[in-house]
Parts: sequence; structure tokens; C-alpha cells
Amino acid sequence: MNLRDLGYFVALADHLHFGRAAAASFVSQPTLSTQIRKLEEELGVALVERAPRNVMLTPAGREVATRARRVMADIEQMREAARRSQDPEAGTVRLGLFPTLGPYLLPHVVPAIRKRFPELELLLVEEKSDVLLDRLQQGRLDAALLALPVGDDQLEVEFLFEEPFVLAVPEAHPLAGRGRISLGDLVDERLLLLADGHCLRDQALDVCHLAGAGEKGEFQATSLETLRQMVAANVGVTLLPSLAVKPPVARSDNIRLVDFHAPAPSRRIAMVWRRSTAMAGFLHELADVFRGLPAGLLEPHVSESTATAHVPGAAGL
Repeated sequence: MNLRDLGYFVALADHLHFGRAAAASFVSQPTLSTQIRKLEEELGVALVERAPRNVMLTPAGREVATRARRVMADIEQMREAARRSQDPEAGTVRLGLFPTLGPYLLPHVVPAIRKRFPELELLLVEEKSDVLLDRLQQGRLDAALLALPVGDDQLEVEFLFEEPFVLAVPEAHPLAGRGRISLGDLVDERLLLLADGHCLRDQALDVCHLAGAGEKGEFQATSLETLRQMVAANVGVTLLPSLAVKPPVARSDNIRLVDFHAPAPSRRIAMVWRRSTAMAGFLHELADVFRGLPAGLLEPHVSESTATAHVPGAAGL
């Protein structure tokens, strides 16, 4: 058994297609197929169910794929550790972010990262939180930005910042003229929310339950931008994370943003990585850069200062 064959099998497990796996491995399809058969012969078990138009892993194949991903991830970490021993601030970091955070946070931190680590190659992956956690555990990501809590004892969690929510309402809504509201003002409101599978939906539902509000169940969005457009079209109201309504995000003339009295509902953002990683020292330094957001970026929209409190049980998108 060699690392090359394990890499071929991991590619097949990822793509479930011999042609695409071969292309991803930069070899011909017959070469990849031959090497995987040799791996099966060496292990004495079938790893793949081969059908004319379908490729599936056997139960043994799924187990081997899981272990092979870990092996390949460990090898890559060894290579990365060797590179960083020569230059600790160079190399590649594969960082995951969830969609309701990434596009709104990155413009504020990427310039600082480039300045602090000019030789760093930052590879960004945007996925839902459950996908990011899975890839992190498999070694396919080096770190991820997630909303707390993260229930995995094998992961190191470095708190970064707390991001308040604001209420977005149409300009003619009764709450539009209020400088600041309390959760009690949402009683009997029906909020527009993201669809199932988006953890920001769970955060918003936590707020709804605390406030006695409900969901406008006949409509569910797949992105914050869709929610924003629906509010502008006077379909309903919604909660938006603060970073999603700060420049460079353009404001809509048809939407009014209303802050909450303290303690405001919020989500707590952290950088997370495997405790076993050889990159821990560097990741702590990278987390410090993410923590250093520009002054006032997470402050309320009105002049009155306020503290924030997180919503119990909130988790990232």
C-alpha cells in the first residue's frame, strides 16, 4: 500500500466517478482503476461497487475512505509543518466560513491578513457549518470560522467577537421609526427566515421564541440577500447580522434597520481547529488578526452605546 493509491481512492470516494477522480488526480482513468483494484487485492475486500453508470462505496470502502482521508491529511500537515519550520508565516491555510458571515467579514479583515502575513496563501471555503465541521474533522480544512457553541472536544475554540443582530423592516412598518426596540416589541410578529439547514435560521428561531414571535412559514429564503429583497418588497421583517448591514454592503432605501436595547440578541464567532494540528501556533496568530476588527464596526447604528448578549444555543450557518 502506498500514499499514491490512497490518494487515488480518496479522489474516487469524493467524486464517485472514475473519470472525474482520474482528472482530479492527473492520471488516466485506466491507471486509477488499476491502482484501486490493486488496493482492493491488497486489503482483501471490495471497496467499490462498480455499475455502468454508478459508482458506490461498499461499507468497507466507506471505512477505508474515512481512514485514508485522515492519513492524507496527516501527511499534508507534515509537509506544511516542514514548510513552516523554514518560514512560520508562509505556506497555505485552508479556512472555512459560513455564508452569512464570510462575504460580510472578509472585506474588513483580508487587507489586515495580507499586511500581517504577506507570504500566506489563504484558501477560502464557504459552506454551511455542518459541512465545515465535517471537513475540518477529516483534515480537509485547517481551520474554520463558526458560531458558538461548537460541541466537539477534539477541536480548539478561539473566541473572536460577538456580532449583534438588527431588525430589518419595510420603511412603512410601525417599528421603522423606533430608535431602538426590545425583544418584547416582536410579540406577534412573523419573521422571514432562511430555509432548513441554515443555522442562522436556528439563531433567529431562538430569538423568536424568546420574544414570543413566529415564523412567516409560507416563505423561506436561501440567502441573506433574498431576505433583504423580501423585506424591501414589504413581504415581512427579518433579523440580520450586524456585519451584513455595514459598508461596503449597500443600503436599500426601502429598508429600515432597528437596533435592540441591551442586552441585544447576537451570535458569538470563533475560529476552530483540530487540537492535533501542527499549525496551532500560527492559527492563534491568525485568530488575533480576525479578532482585530476596525473600531466601531460592531457598534449599534444609533449613537447610544449598548452591550450585547448571545442567544443561548445559537450555532453558525
